[in-house]
Formats: sequence, structure tokens, C-alpha cells
Amino acid sequence: MTFLSAEACHPKVADLAGLLCGAGQMVGFGRGTAARVWVVTGERWRAGALRALLRERGVQADVSVTEEGEFRVQSAFQRDLTGLAACWLSDGAKSVPPDFELDGHKLRFWALACGRHVPGGYLLGLDPAAPQTYEGLQAALQRVGQPAKVLAPRGGGPGLRIAGARRLARLADLVGPIPVGVEQEMWPAA
Repeated sequence: MTFLSAEACHPKVADLAGLLCGAGQMVGFGRGTAARVWVVTGERWRAGALRALLRERGVQADVSVTEEGEFRVQSAFQRDLTGLAACWLSDGAKSVPPDFELDGHKLRFWALACGRHVPGGYLLGLDPAAPQTYEGLQAALQRVGQPAKVLAPRGGGPGLRIAGARRLARLADLVGPIPVGVEQEMWPAA
């Protein structure tokens, strides 16, 4: 177990940045007095696991079904989310903070929200509406020893593909054990 793994770090609200690495969204309210985070996923098991992780961090969240039949995990507007919004929103658009560092908890959120196995590796999904985040997220993965290749939509993305036995073993170590209710084939494994 490394000092960056999900099992070695204490849960904190800043871990929700992992949702923003993928298709998660955030909005502020009341001139920066509160903020909300949400993510839409196609699988019920993802929604349930994400809601549990949010609640572990004191963030109240609900799951609803969209008109398209997907699952929306959404927090309440909370004061303790304003710091995250200030870091990740620039003129209303999502952007990776210049000093952004990944750890096991953030990677755990990212994998739960939109991670999956692909031929030759594991794919961490990216936000198709925020291509300006791809380079910063790729660099953040590199800094934790997870060099990744950007996959375009035609190649199965958008996402960052981590490949190689040692890198996949390190990813599995970082994200920690499979959460209850998560499909085994969707979770990073050595």
C-alpha cells in the first residue's frame, strides 16, 4: 500500500475532484456562498457507490433518473464545496487547477464515475464537453506514476488509457479494494 492509496488517506471533501476529472459538473450559488456537484452515469451501481462515497465525506447527495433513463448523483448546495468550485471553475468553465494532484481517493471517485476496462488497459473517462481538461489530467496521472494515452471518441474515449501490468497493478493499489455493489469487471485490478 502506498501513501497515496485510498486506504492510506483520510476521506475529505476535496476528493470530489475525482468526479470533475470525468464528466462531473459543478456550479456555484449565491456569489460563492455554496456550490453543488453532480455526475450522470448510465449504471445504477455507479450511482449507489458514488452516493455512499459522497456521504462518507459529509456531502448529502441524492440519486434521480434523468429523462434519458440515466442516473444523476447530485449533492445539495453546500458551503464546504465552494473551495472545490473556486479551484475547478474558471469563468464558468471546468478547468484543471494548475497545482492539481491526484491521490487514491480522487482516482477512486474517477474510476467509480466512468472507469472501465478496455482492450489492453483501463480507461478513465473524460468529459466530452471539456477537452481543455485532457492535458492537465494526463499530466496529473503522469505525476502519480500512471502515464496514460488520450483516446479519442472513435477509439473508445474520450478517456485516458492506462496500460501495462505494472501500471495497472499500481492503479489497483491506488484506488483500493472494490466497493460493495460494484461490478468486478469495471474495477481496476492487478
